Amino acid sequence: MSNVTEKTTVNLLGKEANLHQQVLASFPLCDVTEDDLTQNPRFCKLLVLLAQHMDRTGLTASLKAELEKTEQNLQSQRRQWLRTEVLHRGLQEMIQDHHCFRRPVNKTTPDLQFHETMEKCLLVAQCVRQLDPSSATNEEQPFVFGLTEVDRFGFSQDVQRMRRALPKQLENHLRQKCLHLLSYYQPECETESEGLKTVKLSHLSALLDKEKTRAESLRGTCRENAVLLQRQSQVYLCELMKCIQLLQTLILDHRLKIQTDLDRSKLDYLEGKCELVLQKLKAETVEVQLDTYTPDSISAHRKIREKLEAELKACRAEKQAAELKLTSFEILGKEFKALADEYCRLRSEIENKKWALAELTHVKS
Repeated sequence: MSNVTEKTTVNLLGKEANLHQQVLASFPLCDVTEDDLTQNPRFCKLLVLLAQHMDRTGLTASLKAELEKTEQNLQSQRRQWLRTEVLHRGLQEMIQDHHCFRRPVNKTTPDLQFHETMEKCLLVAQCVRQLDPSSATNEEQPFVFGLTEVDRFGFSQDVQRMRRALPKQLENHLRQKCLHLLSYYQPECETESEGLKTVKLSHLSALLDKEKTRAESLRGTCRENAVLLQRQSQVYLCELMKCIQLLQTLILDHRLKIQTDLDRSKLDYLEGKCELVLQKLKAETVEVQLDTYTPDSISAHRKIREKLEAELKACRAEKQAAELKLTSFEILGKEFKALADEYCRLRSEIENKKWALAELTHVKS
């Protein structure tokens, strides 16, 4: 039975080679990669079965039908509310325009009476709506505080005249707003005739719906691109981490060997350079000697050097023997030191007297 289910699942979404791509396409908002599906085949099969009962947004067929029905009802209620709200705001804008432009002399008395009556009617309607505690809207509903139609509208004749003139005034006002919207949407139509503006105005709603549809399509495309970009970013980060690990392996495994070879090459280079410098110094020394001394003087200097080195060697030997004798004398103690000092003094006097006697003999002769 399980094998039959698996075959049916594969046949529903295509061949096994394209199964992962189709699962990802069926759940675009799910943060799952192709590697996750490959490592978890049972989870992949579960997603395939869920794709038969759910759409791309994660809703079931029954829930989606209820949602569509609710949205249609909501749209109907919204249209009714918008229709009433547009009329109400249109009347308020007419009153605002009247207050803003009431000072010019071109405002006639009937026009002033019309706007004042309309303003009073809106004010009374607003009071009724705010003070009425009930939720009924039929005409049999009792008036606020027991007021009658006559009590509320003592200016009934003005109200009748206002109601007769209101549709045309409201139509003109809405037409002007539509023309302003058309001028904003298509600034090039400012210089066109009224007939052409009317024709374009009749197509304005279709153009706006088209632009709205296009904007929603672009918004959906942006969401899909964002999901795709996030998925690609994750794949890129995974590949980047693999590359970093590979680089670390190369560094740790091969750096010491390469560094040893590099140090050996550098050492050979420095040894060769040092040898070359020594040879150059020797050559410079020989060249300086040849430029400074003749072969005879060099030979004489060598003999003098040999003689001086021999005398230096003899002096060093004599110094060493004297140091040995001095060390043996120091072993005898302080009493022998006094005798040695006295002996040195006597030797010095003897030498001085010999020198004086020799000088005296030399003078007499």
